[in-house]
Amino acid sequence: MPGTQNRAVMTWLFIFAFFVAFLVLWGGFTRLTRSGLSIVEWNPINGAIPPYGEHAWQAEFSKYQQTPEFALVNHDMTLEQYKLIFYIEWFHRLLARSAGLLYAVPVFFFLFTRRIPWREFGIYFAMGMLFILQAFAGWYMVASGLVDRPSVSHYLLTVHLFLALSLFGLGLWTAFGHRYGFPARAKFSLPSKLAVGAFILLLIQIAYGGFTAGLKAGWVSNTWPLMFGRLVPANLISSPLDLLEVPHTVMFFHRWFAWTGLLAVPVVHWAAKKLRFPAEITSGLAWLAGFVAVQIALGILTVISQVNMLVAMLHQANALLLFALGIYFIHRLRARDAETAAPVAAGTEP
Repeated sequence: MPGTQNRAVMTWLFIFAFFVAFLVLWGGFTRLTRSGLSIVEWNPINGAIPPYGEHAWQAEFSKYQQTPEFALVNHDMTLEQYKLIFYIEWFHRLLARSAGLLYAVPVFFFLFTRRIPWREFGIYFAMGMLFILQAFAGWYMVASGLVDRPSVSHYLLTVHLFLALSLFGLGLWTAFGHRYGFPARAKFSLPSKLAVGAFILLLIQIAYGGFTAGLKAGWVSNTWPLMFGRLVPANLISSPLDLLEVPHTVMFFHRWFAWTGLLAVPVVHWAAKKLRFPAEITSGLAWLAGFVAVQIALGILTVISQVNMLVAMLHQANALLLFALGIYFIHRLRARDAETAAPVAAGTEP
């Protein structure tokens, strides 16, 4: 973990992290518009320039016409309609290229100007590796939808999402370190343990959001709290794999597991207040519970609106906000743990 704080590095990390967050959101928009399979080749260099001229566009469209998505879903699509989904996916890839530059250029500048000491380069190197892995996972995901079905693997989609979230989270954590200081190692307090537990619940819920998106499970039922006229649908689970692969089972779990977050955050708030943690933490945790409630409400609205584009995008954006807030509160709680442990180690009362 780095120990050197620098305001310029902090600013870069915050900009980079939120650029990655926007990239994730645009990826969600790309999926909702069924644009992700419109570009059937991965050309990191040549692909930065869209087709120019009628002949080039027709050649690109001809490649798309060989895909399962065109054959089974968009068989009546015109060239003009294809251009729209092409540009949505092209912009998604352009954002990814831009994120690569936004990482690489500043990190090398800060290294060679010694604002990032070489001995602390490890965490920044990890960010670069995560970015490369995320790019490869993105193409591997797209390739899974070009063979025999008009959709990508929901497992690969979720892996792609989690690599992006890891990059976002690592960037935020390091930026918070430059802002507030890098917490020293210390024993986890009860609020910190509970916060980590609540964050794990959030990650599980986000994973099921990825499965729901990949399986298009959001469309299986547009009623709430009932599904198919029942609180618990028939034939919900016939084998453990159903929890990962059957759309209505995945959607049922995604609907109801969300409520664990609404229970978990107040518990973290209670523990922090009991141990007299600073008001900025306890009041912030109360607000966090409110954002969890908003997320559940947006999830319900997404269902009953039959996955309205705007509502679904707000649901995804709020999930990213919850993820960022989770990183923030764990960072602040761990800093508090380190502050409390310091006088104890010195032989005085905290």
